[in-house]
Amino acid sequence: MRRAVCPGSFDPITNGHLDIIARASKLYDVVHVAVMINQSKKGLFAVEERIELIREVTAEFGNVEVEAFHGLLVDFCKQRDIPAIVKGLRAVSDFDYELQMAQMNNGLSGVETLFVPTNPTYSFLSSSLVKEVAAWGGDVSHLVPPVVHEALTERLPKK
Repeated sequence: MRRAVCPGSFDPITNGHLDIIARASKLYDVVHVAVMINQSKKGLFAVEERIELIREVTAEFGNVEVEAFHGLLVDFCKQRDIPAIVKGLRAVSDFDYELQMAQMNNGLSGVETLFVPTNPTYSFLSSSLVKEVAAWGGDVSHLVPPVVHEALTERLPKK
């Protein structure tokens, strides 16, 4: 069974994230979406809420498993016998950081990282930007799945 992981904070999941997960789900038998737990950061959505939103928007793929993780991603991979990490790259600046992470992960555990170029439609997109625009009353409905847009609208105060 070919397995891979798509890690991230997904606060919230965007159409860019969803595109990478969808593409990975066509290449692997099982795609694990690992939702990062960072105790030092207060997210807009609780980890459990993020997991539920991701499960809802990835249900149609049929081979995506979603769970939280805390600690080293390579430990998550070892515990689940996952040999590959799939990461989307938006720009050259992403590559600089992600290459270092990939080399460290490989050195620690032998886990490979596959870089997937982001669909140009989403090359500017990040969860942080979505939250900022939405917080100021901007329309982000075309940047996130409908259920996520609804959750954002409910969570953020009206401006």
